[in-house]
Amino acid sequence: MSSPITTSSVSANGVDFTYLECGTGPLALCLHGFPDSAHSWRHLLPALADAGFRAVAPFTRGYAPTSVPTDGFFQTGALSADANALHEALGGTSDAVIIGHDWGAPSVYGAAGSAPDRWRRVVGMAVPPGGAMNMAFVTNLAQLKRSWYMFFFQHGLADMVVPANDMAFIDMLWEDWSPGFPAAEDIANVKNCLRDPANMTAALGYYRATLGAGARNSDYDAIQVAGAGELTQPTLYLHGRNDGCIGAEVAESARAMCPWARVEIVENAGHFMQLEQPAVVNKLIVDFVTAA
Repeated sequence: MSSPITTSSVSANGVDFTYLECGTGPLALCLHGFPDSAHSWRHLLPALADAGFRAVAPFTRGYAPTSVPTDGFFQTGALSADANALHEALGGTSDAVIIGHDWGAPSVYGAAGSAPDRWRRVVGMAVPPGGAMNMAFVTNLAQLKRSWYMFFFQHGLADMVVPANDMAFIDMLWEDWSPGFPAAEDIANVKNCLRDPANMTAALGYYRATLGAGARNSDYDAIQVAGAGELTQPTLYLHGRNDGCIGAEVAESARAMCPWARVEIVENAGHFMQLEQPAVVNKLIVDFVTAA
């Protein structure tokens, strides 16, 4: 029988994190994205625990019940710094592995690139490593159209539209990004994280720090640069074939742009593949992180 998932808290990098935890052993840190929560890892955490890991999934900065950071930084370098600080606070060793989905993906690339001695293996999901995503914005009009919401979030109107009607905007994104997936439980989990206006502002702040005028920190900028190139650790990248957020063709382009990463397309899955095809995704990840 798998270990139960429990809830704990820890302070790291000036943020009070609440996290889900399962198992004992080397740290396996799992970072969620938007619009999502730590509960997105509820299938993977027990699988990692069964494989001998202490699997930890924090609610990332600004997502309740984790605190809203007083420094006001939401760029991916801040998220990467959080991951490395969590490694320290949770007693991680050089045997630790790091896994990230959506915003969690560039976060783990930055963490692994800036502190390679902390992380033995790296798994990214739904946002490819290297420059594949940036190139898509320039050369792929279909992807630019899919990414409309990122540009909408730069406008103050988003502060009114996204929370309106019980956050119906979030229901729409899940329907578009993982077509046909019955996501009521997961959408409820997300909304519980973002009901307070301060948490919603934080979640939108991730996008504003990336494309808009959000606050930036030069140390975090350096971490982002470290995560933008080739990683020294073995790296696995997973992408849903039917992802309505980032097209599978963007993932395919990462094969050529990032030959150092192993790219796998998950069939019959959209953006939230860890929930849509948990058995397939769990096996891909567990086999990868347990390899010698």
